[in-house]
Amino acid sequence: MVYTKTLLYLYVVLVAFSVTSVSEARKRNTINIQFYMHDTPGGPNPSAVPVAGQQVNGTTPMFGFGTIYVMDNALTATPEVNSTLIGRAQGLYAMSSQGNEPSLLMTLTYNFVSGIYNGSSLSILGRNPIFNEIREMPVVGGTGVFRLARGFALAKTYSMFQVDAIIGYNVTVVPYY
Repeated sequence: MVYTKTLLYLYVVLVAFSVTSVSEARKRNTINIQFYMHDTPGGPNPSAVPVAGQQVNGTTPMFGFGTIYVMDNALTATPEVNSTLIGRAQGLYAMSSQGNEPSLLMTLTYNFVSGIYNGSSLSILGRNPIFNEIREMPVVGGTGVFRLARGFALAKTYSMFQVDAIIGYNVTVVPYY
């Protein structure tokens, strides 16, 4: 009985130590990335197009409830359109609210195509209340350097012209290593 209690105590101490060690290691390995996404659903060369939604007078409203867009948006180092391309945001977003706070359901992948994260990606899945000054969405995974990553993305609209927008992202992730 004493032997069993000693082993149980040792096990609890080891588990507590390993959880603390993993937690501390992850804090040291946190990665923060800042970039800008150029969302262009308007104009002659859109980067986001509606693929589903309710028809009103034969057309799909730009921000009508249920409207779903497929996107392939540029990610740049600065907000300028001709800034260094660091990746592409590819995925879907849908107008998912009917109330007073317009919100998108975002499911997208940031694919990095240059710099130290070239070939790696981060996956985002969450609610984006588009008129809030700062929106937080979860990072649910990734590939390459970000394999099995977890974290969060903070989005802030940098500029908006008609329906086209430039959104600044500050992403904090803890990769799995």
